[in-house]
Amino acid sequence: MNHFSKGPSMDRDDTTLRVLSTSDLAGLDMPLADVVDTVEQAYRALAAGTSDNPRKLTAKPADGHSVSYAMLGRDGVRDVVAIKTSYKHGLHESRDRQHYYTTLTLYDDVTGLPVAMMDCSRIGSLRTPAASALLARACAAPGASTALVIGTGTQGRLALPFLLTTLPTLERLLLSGTHPDGIAAVRAELARHFPGRDVELVSDLKAAAREADVVVATAGAHTPVAIEADWLKPGATAVLVGHGLAPSTLHRADRVIATSEAQMRITGTDMADADGNLPAVDLELPAIVSGVSKARTAAKQRVFAYNSGLVVTDIALGHRFAQLAIEQGLGTEIALWK
Repeated sequence: MNHFSKGPSMDRDDTTLRVLSTSDLAGLDMPLADVVDTVEQAYRALAAGTSDNPRKLTAKPADGHSVSYAMLGRDGVRDVVAIKTSYKHGLHESRDRQHYYTTLTLYDDVTGLPVAMMDCSRIGSLRTPAASALLARACAAPGASTALVIGTGTQGRLALPFLLTTLPTLERLLLSGTHPDGIAAVRAELARHFPGRDVELVSDLKAAAREADVVVATAGAHTPVAIEADWLKPGATAVLVGHGLAPSTLHRADRVIATSEAQMRITGTDMADADGNLPAVDLELPAIVSGVSKARTAAKQRVFAYNSGLVVTDIALGHRFAQLAIEQGLGTEIALWK
């Protein structure tokens, strides 16, 4: 488990705010196991009632060309309060034509002083696949040996290294993707974290889905790929992060797990049935990682897991990155309240 210090090691000036840019955070690194531990600890604290994660606020224009979110939370382990914002423009465009901005602002709830404001894209790029890997570990049937990742974007590139971190017994790693640069990036990340391991690029997605014990769908909104429920083998776990799973995988699942049911009902509307309904969630991930309940009750159950971001995990990971950056003298001091 990561060790961390609280407010006294952070900024002591109540008129300035330390701003950490994309480049400030780019040079900082954490072992994947530490990222997983940090995220898991955040879920445990939420399950224990020591942290707060209110429902996110959403704003979206009628034509759906953009979406924005605001998320407030409090980490009771670190005594840190934070606000995360997320704004994406050009949802009808290809990924390279979209504009996306996300920030995280942290406050020390012991001293009452600001910690830092940072670009949150790096935090999200680590937090999300760590959560997917925790869902996979919690939901995978005994003896799971084959994993299939759909998509080669930001989440797809780290999905396999994180899966191997929580499920080290995985033997076959399959990838469904069409972008050469993305495929190369997936292979590069896998080699960086797990030298000697490689991934098999699949052309027949239906056949690959029938072989996979764990499927992690990270594709973008414009993907034509959509695995159907009857493609999944008995005992399979399907984790939805972005796109790549058809609604049938949710509605016909034997068990439905979510990081948050409330969040799923906000961001998972594309998985609704013809009447606009989503099925009830059997369990949430915080209860599973805290040891209160188990995700599956039988080895042959098909499990659907929905990964939506919880701001408490951003806070925990963001606070750690802020500490590392401040220790190295990174960032720019802004006299915001002066």
